[in-house]
Amino acid sequence: MDQPHPDTGPEPASDEPPELPEALREYHPRIYLASLSDYNAGRLHGAWIDAAQDDEEIWEELNAMLASSPGPMAEEFAIHDYDGFGPLRLGEYERIEDVARIGRGIAEHGHAYAAWAQSLGSSREQLGRFEDCYLGEWESLTDYAQQLLDDLGIDTDALGPDWLAPYIHLDIEAFARDLASDVTIVDTNHHVYVFEP
Repeated sequence: MDQPHPDTGPEPASDEPPELPEALREYHPRIYLASLSDYNAGRLHGAWIDAAQDDEEIWEELNAMLASSPGPMAEEFAIHDYDGFGPLRLGEYERIEDVARIGRGIAEHGHAYAAWAQSLGSSREQLGRFEDCYLGEWESLTDYAQQLLDDLGIDTDALGPDWLAPYIHLDIEAFARDLASDVTIVDTNHHVYVFEP
């Protein structure tokens, strides 16, 4: 898609989302919906819309944005930006119904829900299984493996009888790698989200 020429059309009010306090911004997903007919005519016309609401409400705000277009026949739109979706990357032509469902999920569960949506890829019909599948969030896969062993009551520092314990070592990294084949992992470089497959 060609970029609009910088000298054409009115200047947009702002390409950036309206500022929110940091605590609100983190789990307050928003999308910037742009009118494609305006964009193709060299005008930037769109609106930041709260994604954590019902799809009917998003459609209502979207239709109001299109109706206020300075150009004729503003009917098509695309997602030109988004904020607050954590590790999830949105495409330009995501279904509004999916965006609303994901937005509400993030508002309720945080970025773990965004990680769940990312793990599903295009299988968005599975979004409703989040609470059944979510196992938790850790700093690393090794931390998850250690927590699992702790929950099972296995003391990795005291394996075997006392006289043999100094010679026994559990390779927790290898154990964690093997666990990864039994669960779904989303690693965001800051956190590891773990889900049942």
